[in-house]
Parts: sequence; C-alpha cells; structure tokens
Amino acid sequence: MTENGGPGGPIEHGFPHLATVRASITALFRRLSADGIRAYDTSITPADAAFDATDDLYPGAQRVAAATVRALRLPDARMVVSFRAMEEAATVELATGPEYFVEVNDRFRTHRRDLAAALSHEVAHVLLHRLDLHFPGTAENEILTDTAAAYLGAGWLLLDAYREDALTHQRFGYLTPEEFGYVLAKRAALFDEDPAPWFTSHRAYEAYVRGRALAERDHRRAPLAAAGPLARRRYAKAQRTGGDGGAGNGGAAGAAGGDASTYRFEQDGSGGGLRVSFPCPVCAQRLRVPVRGRLRARCGLCHSVLDCLT
Repeated sequence: MTENGGPGGPIEHGFPHLATVRASITALFRRLSADGIRAYDTSITPADAAFDATDDLYPGAQRVAAATVRALRLPDARMVVSFRAMEEAATVELATGPEYFVEVNDRFRTHRRDLAAALSHEVAHVLLHRLDLHFPGTAENEILTDTAAAYLGAGWLLLDAYREDALTHQRFGYLTPEEFGYVLAKRAALFDEDPAPWFTSHRAYEAYVRGRALAERDHRRAPLAAAGPLARRRYAKAQRTGGDGGAGNGGAAGAAGGDASTYRFEQDGSGGGLRVSFPCPVCAQRLRVPVRGRLRARCGLCHSVLDCLT
C-alpha cells in the first residue's frame, strides 16, 4: 500500500476515481450477494484498532491484525506481521493461506497510531484474493481494495490516517480522502452506522462530510422521487427529446460521476413503450424501468426498493 507522508508532496483531492469506486461497490455486491454484504454489519472499533506505546511490539501488532481479520470476516486467516525499512506503508504476500505474511514500514514501531489503517488495506487484499475478485489493471485493483476495506467495515481507519497541515501531508491508500468519505457514507446509509465519532483527525472528518454530501446526492437524482426541481426539469426535457441525463444530471454529483450518474431513455423492443435506465443509488447497478409515472423499483442486485417518478 502506498503512503504519502512527510512535509512535502501534494495530496490529491476530489473524486477522480469515482467511476471505479462505484464499479467496485457493484462488483462486491455481485461477488458476495446482498445477503453476503449485509453480513459485514459491524465495523472494527477504535478499541480493537488501538495500538499504543504500552503494548509489546509484536503481540500488539498481531492483536491488531487479528481484529482486522475478524472485521473482514476471515476467521481462518492468520496474519504474521513483521517490520522492515521500506518505502510502502505495508505489503502482503498473497498465498493459499491460512497464514499470510504482512510486512509493515519500520516507522510503525514507534508511530503506532496508524498501524491498523495499514493492515486494513492488506487484509482487504487477502479477502479479495480469496474471493477471486479483481479488476484488469493494477491501479483499478488498488482502488477496489480500498473500496472493499471501507465498505466492509475496516477502511474508516484509512481515512482517519489522513492528515494535512503545515508540517504533515499523510494519506494511506489510493482513494482520495473525499472518495473514502463517499464509500464510508454509502456503508453508513446501508447499515445505519455513523462513523463520524470515530475520527481522531479533523481533516478526515471534513473529507467524510464532503464525501457524504456526494453520496446523499446519489439518492436525489432523477428519476428517483426524491430528486429536486432542477433535476426533474432536466429529466423531463431529456424525456421529451429522447436524450439522457449526461454529466449534468444532479449538478455537481453528475459531473463527478460521469457516465455512471446518467439516465438513458430507450424504446422497449417488444413494443412496451419508453423505458429509462439509471444507476441504483445503493450499489450502482443499472436499473431499467418503464416510463409510466410513479412506481417502485426493486434492484435485483442489492434488493433496495426505490421510489421513482419516471
């Protein structure tokens, strides 16, 4: 896992990887199923992740690793943690198990606060390896790993490790702080879980709030019934002209989401009239429903029931 630390080096912000983040959430639902995702209803706690100067080094590191394994539902996996000088925050040797060897940066011997964050990414790698879930490119796979860690209950630690001030620029992982906030807000909405009290970093909390705002806008895009007046007018115009939502659908949310945030109109080939397709605000799987006014649509992937005004 990469680490941006020290006084130099800018930290990327915004939502540049949002399309891949949404594709990652969809892929998790497809691989684990809706019921499988809902089994991850408990996040790792701050107490489980705590690792301070009073802990013996290796037993303490193993305890934190075991807590991360439990959080990601890998009870038959054992993490063997070692420390060495390295540029990365941590790396894991992927094998058949049940033992996996994780090497972490030597600085965690004394800077222990963020060890659990580094381990959460590596344990997520193990989970995805066991699920045989991967994307074609290395960068996309790392985004998938961060998304899985955050969405399944361990990755709030990765956002909490983000710090940016006059002396320190630190970010773990491959998502921007705001993208971590977006994924955590998606999880929070699914499980009615509020991670805000867990953040020790004020900058992490601010990034979570920005990500949460975008996640909430996903539920206010046309043709969802909660869409605002401007989104409804754009939708009605697109329906009349046979166009689609484009990047403008939902304002800033649409611009950030690109193609994943659009609705598209098409004629039903069987003569059933006009249909609209749009992304599920929970899992981002595209839904296709008839244009016939108010209706309730059930996502076949995440099983969410959505009020729509088509």
